[in-house]
Amino acid sequence: MKGRIFVTLFALPFFGVGVWMLWSIGTAFHDAWRMQDWDPVPARLISAGYETHSGDDSDTYEAYAHYAYEYRGQAHTGDRVALSGGADNIGDYQTDLGNRLSAMRARGEPVTVWVNPGAPGESVIDRDIRWGLVGFKSIFLFVFGGIGLGLLIYTWVAPAEKDPSLAQFRDAPWLLNDAWQTPEIRSGSKAAMWGAWIFAALWNAISSFTPFMAYEEVVENQNYLALIALLFPLVGLGLLTWAVRRTLEWRRFGPAPVTLDPFPGSIGGHVGGTIDLNLPFDSTAKFQVTLTNLHSYVSGSGKNRSRKEEAKWQDELVANAEPGSKGTRLAFRFDVPDGLDESDASQDGDSYHTWRLNLRAELPGTDVDRDYEIPVYATARQSHDLSDRAMQGSRQEQDVISDGRVRDVVRIQQGAIGTSMFYPVGRYLGPNLAGTLIGAAFAGAGWFLVVQEGQTLFGSIFGGVGALVALGAFYMMTNSLEVSQDGASIHAVRRWLGVPVSRKRMPRSGFARFGKKSSMKTQSGGRHVVYYAINMIDHDGNKMIVGEGFKGESEAKAAMRLIAKELGLRVERDSERPRADTRLFDEDVLTADF
Repeated sequence: MKGRIFVTLFALPFFGVGVWMLWSIGTAFHDAWRMQDWDPVPARLISAGYETHSGDDSDTYEAYAHYAYEYRGQAHTGDRVALSGGADNIGDYQTDLGNRLSAMRARGEPVTVWVNPGAPGESVIDRDIRWGLVGFKSIFLFVFGGIGLGLLIYTWVAPAEKDPSLAQFRDAPWLLNDAWQTPEIRSGSKAAMWGAWIFAALWNAISSFTPFMAYEEVVENQNYLALIALLFPLVGLGLLTWAVRRTLEWRRFGPAPVTLDPFPGSIGGHVGGTIDLNLPFDSTAKFQVTLTNLHSYVSGSGKNRSRKEEAKWQDELVANAEPGSKGTRLAFRFDVPDGLDESDASQDGDSYHTWRLNLRAELPGTDVDRDYEIPVYATARQSHDLSDRAMQGSRQEQDVISDGRVRDVVRIQQGAIGTSMFYPVGRYLGPNLAGTLIGAAFAGAGWFLVVQEGQTLFGSIFGGVGALVALGAFYMMTNSLEVSQDGASIHAVRRWLGVPVSRKRMPRSGFARFGKKSSMKTQSGGRHVVYYAINMIDHDGNKMIVGEGFKGESEAKAAMRLIAKELGLRVERDSERPRADTRLFDEDVLTADF
């Protein structure tokens, strides 16, 4: 209860700012609407200009005027200049209006004021809405008010915290999470849909005034660089499109929860289950299921704190699809090795682990794209209700796909003395090209800060980090690897832009096993891709990379099978060795026999 009171006291000022801005914007619109029927009347300016208010960080300006007019034979005075009173520095409105009124007074020119026919003592000079000011206030309305309202709703609607020391939670820690009370786990699609709309609304509210400000800068000041500001509303249109797509996805497929078997998912056992989709069954449709073990952590400090995710393990397979009660029923089952981190039911603190299941399929119309945060614990349990035959068929279908992807990565050539396997330039092309461009942009910004702005220390650090990122990404994109054998030994040659930079050799007699290790990870939104490199390991534990660029567990195992075949080695299949022999955390070990 004390925690709720503390969060409430923290949220109320934010919510109050939002309410205040809503009242201010609403008052401006109401006044503009009722002033449309007011009468224009010429007035004599008694005084006019603008005042400067100096603050700690900046100056604000306020146009003022005192004027006299006659309406229906009666004399009146007024001093209201615009819809919104007070000082600000949003654009040049206040200074421009003050200077214009001051010049008119100096020339003795009358100014047109708008008079309320029902109350002639009420008048205003400018009855137009200042869209730039409305946009600025909308930032506070949606951001501050939204944060305050969201915190208040979350605090008083969220269920009370559970005591993890109770016996029922010690034996079943996943029950601490209210979403994990039964095997049926809902996806985050509905929350993602509302999140997309909220984010799109906030972004468009913040950027809505930029076209008006850009128009003033371009037309009045000939500042064509201000056209860059139009990128913000364009991004807003993209966000609206994203929100619409999320809505169409939700409406087409409905909740589509996953029913886990076993429950919870098991480290050292199976993570499996079924998903019922509101979709007519189509035997040609392929549904990809990806399971990822993630480490969520907070990096940085102070204002630079941000939450990040790192994928620790990943596997994928083609779900088995068959007719179901709602149209299409999908079934899947992963074999999860020992040694991985369990789910954190509370998912709080600076560091915790989570398991994410992603379902994706490209379909006519709206695609399926669902994420599920599921409980996975070290129970070593197997699924009971999933068909072994169907699951084996699903894994075999994925193996065929993975084998094909591996052959797309590596080029195999047969020579006079043996096989050569070539991993050409251009692996990881997409992420590394993006990394090269981003790093180069940061390096250029650092150069500008040093040369043009004289910020030697900050610019050097900024540009140096950018240069290192650009060079690293460029190297990853432009190096190649060739693996060959001469009968007695296996050789690996690394080249950069065609120039050898590393040569390694391992005698065949010393080779003991294959191992895999994560070589690169990419992230786009909540979707992660783990790339693996394949090592040959000798009896002394020395390693030599013989393959790289393989996505996920399935492709890594397919690469091991291919490399073993091409190098003339026998590798035990998973089904041929006891499960206790599976050792996988940074490495997955497969024994190779001659």
